[in-house]
Formats: sequence, structure tokens, C-alpha cells
Amino acid sequence: MDYVKELRELVGHRPLILPGSVVIILNDKDELLLQHRTDGGWGLPGGIMELGESLEETARREVKEETGLTVGSLQLVDVFSGSDYYLKVSNGDELYSVTAVYVTRDVKGTITMDESESLDMRYFSVENLPDGLTNEYRHYIETYVRKSGV
Repeated sequence: MDYVKELRELVGHRPLILPGSVVIILNDKDELLLQHRTDGGWGLPGGIMELGESLEETARREVKEETGLTVGSLQLVDVFSGSDYYLKVSNGDELYSVTAVYVTRDVKGTITMDESESLDMRYFSVENLPDGLTNEYRHYIETYVRKSGV
């Protein structure tokens, strides 16, 4: 996040285009892992790209940082961008996200929650998603379901 902090020092709250990745992690029951974030509702593990990273590297790093899980193979679901992905965060910063959404079942390790970023983390069926799932993440999941036929 140092890169974004440096940019913010230069441009203030003006809108930025920020690339990132999130991952739909599926267990053997086809349930997906969701994170109840400290800064909002439920969402998928992931975050903003650092300088020099690929989108896949971003996905793997963010999952490891937020969940403790190590991700193997990733399959691209889609890339989401445009005016529907404009955000204005509580401190006044504005951004347009460009987000690569991946899916995987190939994870190793035990879930260890980073309490500075997460209030809760657990698996949900696509039919029983939690209240508080943001529209952005709901759209990612619906796109995955539509494309995969789950």
C-alpha cells in the first residue's frame, strides 16, 4: 500500500484508477470463503496491486496476508472496471477499481485471520450469502455462478 499512499500525497482525494485482485476460494462443498472486513461488509479476500506485481501475484499475496492460506492454481473469472466500480471511501479518497476476479480450490494451510483487517472469516453456500455482502462482491460472485453453471 505504500505506492497508493505516495500517490495520495501527490493527488490528495482526487480519483485514481487502482488495479487489484480478489479470489473466490471454494471448499469441497462448493462453499466460498468470505471475509467480514473491519472497514465494511462481507467480501472476498484480495486487495490492491503493488508495483511490479502481476494480478496473479497480487491475488496470492493478498490471500496469504488476509487468510493465511497459500493459493496454487488460479482461474480467471473476469475483469471488472468502469463507472460501476467507482468508490469514495470514508476518508474522502476516490477511486475507480479495476479488479481481476479469480477462482480456486487449490489452497493449502489453515485459515488464520488478520484481526486488523477481518472481524470474521467463513465459508458460505452461494444460496445463503450473508447480509452485508457488498454489491461489488455480490456481482463478482453472481458472474462466477453464471459462468460456471454452479
